[in-house]
Amino acid sequence: MCGRFTLTVTWEELMTRYLIDPESVSPFHVPRYNIAPTQMVTAIIHDGSTNRIGQLQWGLVPSWAKDPSGGAKMINARSETLEDKPAYRMPFYRKRCLIPADGFYEWQKNGNGKQPFRIGLKNGEIFSMAGLYDTWITPGGEKLSTCTVITTEPNRLMEPIHNRMPVILRPADEALWLEREPSSHTHGNHPSHLQSLKELLRPYPAEEMQAVPVSTIVNSVKNDTEDCIRSITGS
Repeated sequence: MCGRFTLTVTWEELMTRYLIDPESVSPFHVPRYNIAPTQMVTAIIHDGSTNRIGQLQWGLVPSWAKDPSGGAKMINARSETLEDKPAYRMPFYRKRCLIPADGFYEWQKNGNGKQPFRIGLKNGEIFSMAGLYDTWITPGGEKLSTCTVITTEPNRLMEPIHNRMPVILRPADEALWLEREPSSHTHGNHPSHLQSLKELLRPYPAEEMQAVPVSTIVNSVKNDTEDCIRSITGS
């Protein structure tokens, strides 16, 4: 699964990475070192004409849900069963998003308990996790916009640590993931378009990633400082 991640870059770096006009939105992002479920996370969506950046609550609440209580259990969506689960099927067809990160945490079992690792790209750059979003309308008519991170099987780096990892998209594939409809103007769930999307849901190349052991202070969601990402190996 993917239950914690980081986005330690500045607002300016974030806007530059996703080619978004900084004057189009008021700044809301600050560096985050221990992002947890049910918190607000930064996300990129496409509104049909341009990319937009905003915040979504982490933990998907389907539009048809009776109440939002199940969101905390829907922080991840398995790539292999997106079309089998009612909560994920329509978002997969129509409401895909990018969730920016520069690392994610996973815990490896060992003789003394569990050792947390921060996993990211070797170059340290921002990457996009594939996500889905949906909007639930409260009884009072207010909108609750939420999201989930899609996971896939582990690559060679992740296998010794955990049996799942988030789907990380290459920059060149981000536009396809966000595209609301194919360029042929057919429906967004056209078979050929869906197949192209499914081909993106694969493990990221292990040779381009690194896993760094970090302190167990990340175990507590109350801790959100640079100490969370500091390597305990001293390297």
